[in-house]
Amino acid sequence: MATTMTMRRLGRGGPPVGRLGLGLAALGRPGYINLGHDEDVGDVRDPEALEARTHEVLDAAWAAGVRYFDAARSYGLAEQFLASWLDRRRVPAGDAVVGSKWGYAYTADWQVDADVHEVKDHGADMLRRQWSESRDRLGRHLGLYQVHSLTPDSPLLGDERVLDALGALRADAGVRIGASLSGPEQGEVLRRLLPVERDGRPLFEVVQVTWNLLEPSAGAALAEARADGRGVIIKEALANGRLTRRNRDADFSARRGLLEGQAARLCATPEAVALAAALAQPFADVVLSGAATVAQLHDNLAALGLTWDDEAAERLAPVPEPPALYWAKRKALPWR
Repeated sequence: MATTMTMRRLGRGGPPVGRLGLGLAALGRPGYINLGHDEDVGDVRDPEALEARTHEVLDAAWAAGVRYFDAARSYGLAEQFLASWLDRRRVPAGDAVVGSKWGYAYTADWQVDADVHEVKDHGADMLRRQWSESRDRLGRHLGLYQVHSLTPDSPLLGDERVLDALGALRADAGVRIGASLSGPEQGEVLRRLLPVERDGRPLFEVVQVTWNLLEPSAGAALAEARADGRGVIIKEALANGRLTRRNRDADFSARRGLLEGQAARLCATPEAVALAAALAQPFADVVLSGAATVAQLHDNLAALGLTWDDEAAERLAPVPEPPALYWAKRKALPWR
């Protein structure tokens, strides 16, 4: 099956990127909420071992044509692992499009069973500190800096001081500014971001939003953003593992049957079908793989060779959950 990586610009005037990108949320720290993460990582979770694993997955992604890599300050040592890979492979600045995020601090101290893994803060002091940290690690490779996990209650949406600071970052450092959204009101938050401007042009040039077969509610707002020239990155297309063969929950059985039925028809895995659904959305510039192993990455890449058709869309139309239920279930996923 062909897995040719086609390219698309990340928004109006943005850099060219492959349709599939790689997110490092499950690679940069010993614990994460993806189903089966503990099986992927195994018992050896020291930083050196996880850095080696990250480099293996990055090597496989690069060989397949992946050119967008997504990190965050709260992803443990993800920025450090990515930076060391870029350095060791001597990737020229601009050949990879690197995005990172600020607004959450990693607090688990490398403990999978920590009570609190990350703390949210969208204030000016956090921006100043985390920007300095991200820039020190990723340097000239850092091209996109995103607010991490905006929700309707975030003070940033009305904080002119922080918005001005983001505008100054764009002007002084030359990075594009973006926003990652979370929660059942993603569409509402996105529409509030679109009119925000600095220096006579939109401040948030790229948005990163959860869209998947279980939670497609932001689709209309994403179409509006894409039509307005914003770059769109789709995250959590596999719903943190809930749209994979690992989800054996009883309340997912009917949806699992529908997904597996289309996987059989298309001669693919359920994971590839779920990713193909996201890739087929006209607004999607980049769909992130959250692979923690090379085998998972190769399975995800197979989605590029699938043709999403009307039958798949029709048969899987009953899959979505009410947004509030979807996000409640996501919040309840254990760190492993």
